Amino acid sequence: MRPINLSVQVTLKILLIIHLLSVNFVCAEAKQAVNIAYLTQEQKAPPPLSNLDAFIPNKGVLGAELAIDDNNTTGQFTGQQFVLKKFIVPLDGNVVDTFNKEVGDQYPYVVVNLPADFINKIADLPAAKQKLLFDVATVDDALRNEQCRSNVRHILPNRAMRADALAQYMMKKRWNKWFLVIGATEEDHLFADALRRAAKRFGMKIVEEKNWEHTYDARRTAQSDVAVFTQVDDYDVLVVADEQGQFGEYLEYRTWNARPVIGTQGLVATAWHRTHEQWGAVQIQNRFKDQAGRWMEEQDYAAYLAVRAIGEAATRTKSNDINRLKDYMLSDAFALQGYKGNPLSFRSWDGQLRQPVLLAAPRSLVAVAPIEGFLHPKTELDTLGYDQPESTCKWSK
Repeated sequence: MRPINLSVQVTLKILLIIHLLSVNFVCAEAKQAVNIAYLTQEQKAPPPLSNLDAFIPNKGVLGAELAIDDNNTTGQFTGQQFVLKKFIVPLDGNVVDTFNKEVGDQYPYVVVNLPADFINKIADLPAAKQKLLFDVATVDDALRNEQCRSNVRHILPNRAMRADALAQYMMKKRWNKWFLVIGATEEDHLFADALRRAAKRFGMKIVEEKNWEHTYDARRTAQSDVAVFTQVDDYDVLVVADEQGQFGEYLEYRTWNARPVIGTQGLVATAWHRTHEQWGAVQIQNRFKDQAGRWMEEQDYAAYLAVRAIGEAATRTKSNDINRLKDYMLSDAFALQGYKGNPLSFRSWDGQLRQPVLLAAPRSLVAVAPIEGFLHPKTELDTLGYDQPESTCKWSK
């Protein structure tokens, strides 16, 4: 056989390279795009309550970015490309205008990191009717009940879930008599309502309730106010509702009787905590810290779960169609791994992500609710918060 001419060999190699490049180009073009918007607004730093906790201006977005990386790792094998577009509204900007003008038809999935007042304003816009919004910032019970919207999925545990988690642990410890202390803000009163509901639900007795009306000056509080304020009938545990952290930290070790503190300070119920290391959590904790240079906060975790939920549904359905993904997310087949032992899923009656709730002290993880022994016909996760018969949400699939 005569050897192939050198020029012919070069030509064949060039043609092979062109062919491979064209195949790769076609494959890249054929990838199914899943476009996700991330909507938030710049925040003004609040007055510092402590020098120990620095204000974090970018809670949430770094969790979403980490999840996009994870989605695209899977997308390499499923032929899908996940794209995250960030819309950060200036402090003096208009969130609704930004949504209407910039979050266009190409973004059917929107991660919304905004206060509760904005959730339904956005959800009720004509431009949002055919979208699926993921609320990664609020804990309001009303948004999951009478104010619920069918195009919103809520990621963080609501106040009722947190209060129920605390009550379950108190019931296990037989700390049944509560002294409830309530702050002055509307949020404090809403959490107090959730605590009262949980106390009634799990057989706790609130032996005393007081509104905190003293100074927020730590020196005076430490010297006199707390000791006098907490001279009440005997109780097992002091339960505090102080979501802004204005006075709750002053209560520990300063009460008239030696009692543990739970609620918004002391032992807290939370979706995520830096002390959590079980079920592979240490892996995501380290990955996030390497990327962000700080610990993962609740809103980072919520944004991570929102983007991962989209990725999980798109991967399983092999689709980017919003109707298929919405149906799948509310089905019994949907299961999202959240590094908390049990798979997470959405409640079909109110769009709340059912999940274990961490009970954490400042430097240790104490327990994970639901506490062993609390049973439910479908899933023990539904012992936390509003179960289907209790829900006042009226939307359906």
